[in-house]
Amino acid sequence: MGLALAVFNPVLAAPSSVVLNCAVVYLPQRSTWVREVRIDWDAKAIRRLRIDGVEPYGFSLVPHGVVTAVDNERIQIELSARQWQSDFRGLATGRGRCTTAPD
Repeated sequence: MGLALAVFNPVLAAPSSVVLNCAVVYLPQRSTWVREVRIDWDAKAIRRLRIDGVEPYGFSLVPHGVVTAVDNERIQIELSARQWQSDFRGLATGRGRCTTAPD
């Protein structure tokens, strides 16, 4: 099916990607880290997700974004609102805004 899409409509089937820079404030440390999120997709689905260059073992799509985990940090990225929320197993939390990185 994907090959058929590429033949009949190459623009629709062409892979795309977006890079987000998320300024995340971690509590209780009160430190701010800029996290890079790269999402690659094609006409059918998200094909690859990387956070700070690390590809998580898996991810799930939720109504407004994506949920995953990296190094014991459970991460939820709300794409429509450009928000990052994370939790280190209840020991620390992170919240922040994401912006689209320039090309």
